Amino acid sequence: MSSDRDYTTIAGEIPENGVSPVSYEIQRSCFLAYVTHAADEEQVRTWLAALKKEHYDARHTPYAMVFGAAADRQRSSDDGEPGGTAGSPILDAIKGRGITDAAVAVVRYFGGIKLGAGGLIRAYAHAAGLGLDAAPKVHMTRLTMLSVTIDYGLLAAVERYVRDAELQKGETSYTDVVTLPLFVPPDDIARHKAALADCTAGCAVYQECGTKYVGIPC
Repeated sequence: MSSDRDYTTIAGEIPENGVSPVSYEIQRSCFLAYVTHAADEEQVRTWLAALKKEHYDARHTPYAMVFGAAADRQRSSDDGEPGGTAGSPILDAIKGRGITDAAVAVVRYFGGIKLGAGGLIRAYAHAAGLGLDAAPKVHMTRLTMLSVTIDYGLLAAVERYVRDAELQKGETSYTDVVTLPLFVPPDDIARHKAALADCTAGCAVYQECGTKYVGIPC
């Protein structure tokens, strides 16, 4: 990511045994919405190829994808539907929910009744929205990793503070001392250091180890 802004993305593809795909039917046409997390276009292309192979008998599989913390890389396709009636509504559904690093494909099985341009736009937008709303999401926020090293006798107090403060924590290292990697909003580092100093009688040793995106379930 080139930007440090927070963003929301899909946690992963909707489980096959759960609510994927989300189906929507109108005028005997069936729309199946698939949603997945994606890091780049190549990953989406592979995913689309598998979907099209699975639904080889479907008439159309339009799609859209959005990448980047700023949602500044976008692509969509009508896949044979009239121009602007499928890919763009799907893309708008993604953008309208503030989601990025994600792709949506809507498989359409034609029911014999033409929906018209307006009907197609509404149907694809609605199907994509249903899929996105059903998909598990995470809020990605840029946090600083604060490494906290303490003696074993202070571990219970520090773990209690971490729970009470609802801090994100990495894997604890147990050697001759205990090291806890905590993920803290950059603006809150001083406050948490002071609080940890209080609960460890000033015995905690800190090291700031850069920043990374951490996912928090929505």
